[in-house]
Amino acid sequence: MTESERSIEVGVGAVVFRGEEVLLVRRGKAPFEGHWSVPGGRLEVGERVVDGVAREVREETGGEIKIIGLLDVFDAIPDSDQKLPHTVIIDYVAEWRGGAPVAGDDAAAAEFVTMEEALSRVSWDVTRNALARAYEIYVAHRHNEGALDA
Repeated sequence: MTESERSIEVGVGAVVFRGEEVLLVRRGKAPFEGHWSVPGGRLEVGERVVDGVAREVREETGGEIKIIGLLDVFDAIPDSDQKLPHTVIIDYVAEWRGGAPVAGDDAAAAEFVTMEEALSRVSWDVTRNALARAYEIYVAHRHNEGALDA
């Protein structure tokens, strides 16, 4: 693939918590078929980032979320011989809003697992680091909510 044929895409995702558990999806399609990750996908033209995050979670898991805040922005830059685009991924921390996850769209499975289990299932160190950072943000958010309720 020549440099002029390469493109940049925008991806969105969410690290979604339900209590002490985190939501993972197993990818059902190439190029990451069989790998566990957080729900997410491509941002659509004309779509606000937060709306894209909520849509992707809904499509892949059937669930609704409340976004807590921005986690980070990541670059997925493939090797020059791969036929994949450079993707800028915008991930958020979110809270599940009820029900049981059901795999849909390009997710082969969707389930809540402990953080320890999530860290062992995901394939990439960047994702493991993002999960750990998201948990810190989530715990701080819950602490601050509790302080406001007192």
